[in-house]
Amino acid sequence: MASALSPPRLPKPKSIQPSHYYESFLEKKGPRDRDYKKFWAGLQGLTLYFYNSNRDSQYVEKLDLRVFVKLRDEAPWGSSQDPGTHFCLVLRNQEIKFKVESVESREMWKGFIVTVVELRVPFNLTLLPGHLYMMTEALAKEEARRALEMPSCFLKVSRLEAQLLLERYPECGNLLLRPSGDGSGGVSVTTRQALNGTPVVRHYKVKCEGPKYVIDVEQPFSCASLDAVVNYFVSHTKQALVPFLLDEDYEKVIGPALPKQLPPASITPCPSHNKLPPLPNQDENYVIPIGDDPAANYVNGDVPSPSRPVVQKPRKLAKFQAKPPKTPVMPKPEPKGLNSGLAKKLAVSSAQVFSPTTGLAGVTAELEEKLQRRRALEHAAARTGDQQANLQA
Repeated sequence: MASALSPPRLPKPKSIQPSHYYESFLEKKGPRDRDYKKFWAGLQGLTLYFYNSNRDSQYVEKLDLRVFVKLRDEAPWGSSQDPGTHFCLVLRNQEIKFKVESVESREMWKGFIVTVVELRVPFNLTLLPGHLYMMTEALAKEEARRALEMPSCFLKVSRLEAQLLLERYPECGNLLLRPSGDGSGGVSVTTRQALNGTPVVRHYKVKCEGPKYVIDVEQPFSCASLDAVVNYFVSHTKQALVPFLLDEDYEKVIGPALPKQLPPASITPCPSHNKLPPLPNQDENYVIPIGDDPAANYVNGDVPSPSRPVVQKPRKLAKFQAKPPKTPVMPKPEPKGLNSGLAKKLAVSSAQVFSPTTGLAGVTAELEEKLQRRRALEHAAARTGDQQANLQA
């Protein structure tokens, strides 16, 4: 009996290598590593991926270059001379050391990292014209990629939540993008910097005009993407502003930090004639970007930090020093219960203002006596003036 035919074996699909701007072998040593470990590394976007071999499609480690600080050359440990094969990648939260095979490989890695992070081709490195052309192509791809995606520092938070995030997590950055509060569909930029030792929060409007984003400042600046808006603030402050980037999941971090409903502030009530005017719309309080001079004067006022709210104090009411009430001179005595209740009320509410509608019934005998004396003096002075006028006539 013939055996059943087995289905033909299909060849295993080959793993597709990811598309990288640049890739080569790279030896890596992290802050917890004792020695260098060799990887196949590839740069794509703002992420540096590490593979066990150049045939793998699944990475084993990665580095986020959005927290990039700088690159520096350094000699190997225990050597006074730099052979040109070592460099250090300084991130916001760690430093990673690398070792390559040649000086050319080191310059290539440094050049591509600077190109994608700072969106510029570094011409100060030892590179050939062909290398510079490769970096120019990578720059165009990175600009096109960023134009289609939202910057990492964009969060769907309100104006107050943005201030709270920048205040409570200063190590994550001091520049944040958020939806505009005026309902126009645009975006706003919130920054927090120390000015003369005092934290200052500022807000900027970014208007959408067709495919362009226009920063609403004294001299409006047009950008092709939101990422270019972020680069504008970073470059015009000499990298003093750092895009906000949470190290953990967004919901886990800001869950306990930002309550859904803020508790109402306790404000001392005041009379209706002393009511404070309504606060203006805060989304209209925008200022000019920070210049090079830290002591520059700004057109609009600064926004106070949300942890220290400034509440205007109501004007103090006039106070009268109450004395033990005396029995008022009345044509008919009032019931004892009414007199005792009135005396207690005057003693307890001594800081209240007497209303003119209550008449003289609530005025103490001492004040009434002083008032009568004053009227008698005014009447005598008037009579004396009339007599002198008659004598002169």
